[in-house]
Amino acid sequence: MFNFSTLVVVAIGIGAALYGFLGFFGFTVGPATWIKPAVAFLTIFGALFGPVIGFLIGFIGHVITDLMSGGGVWWGWALGSGLIGLFSGFVYLSKGFNVKAGAYAKKHLYQIIIFGVLGCLVGMGEATIFDVLFMGEPLDKMLVQFWGAFLSNIVVVAVLGLPIILAILRVNKKSTNLTIEK
Repeated sequence: MFNFSTLVVVAIGIGAALYGFLGFFGFTVGPATWIKPAVAFLTIFGALFGPVIGFLIGFIGHVITDLMSGGGVWWGWALGSGLIGLFSGFVYLSKGFNVKAGAYAKKHLYQIIIFGVLGCLVGMGEATIFDVLFMGEPLDKMLVQFWGAFLSNIVVVAVLGLPIILAILRVNKKSTNLTIEK
């Protein structure tokens, strides 16, 4: 989980860049709130590399989006994206789950959804509380943002993240059955 090999560092860089760039694309669901397909990358990279890498990709990627938009970094939301990546990576720690080997059970698919929902709840909840307490944002506005971000992120995890992870698992399961003849 804390193995920062060259592959992992490259994955963090690519994942954060993808999340950061694709963070510009989405559809408005409320005041300053969007449904962003990029959240699926947190689910995918978390499952592939674990919670620490998922957190770093979410946090760094969100900072990249904020810096590129020119509006300054919203640290509470950057931390919230990191928390989604962290929770999405918890399935990586589950016994019998290995994306690279295509190893999974039905319970792991449920865990991806459960950890994704918990990550969205904790991440968006933290961002909401942070903005109210430290940024002086009005609570009623932040509650609308919370519900918009929470529900839209769950949709992205379920509709994009889970099917992509499942496809990767199935491809990797098929490729691990290959043998070399001598």
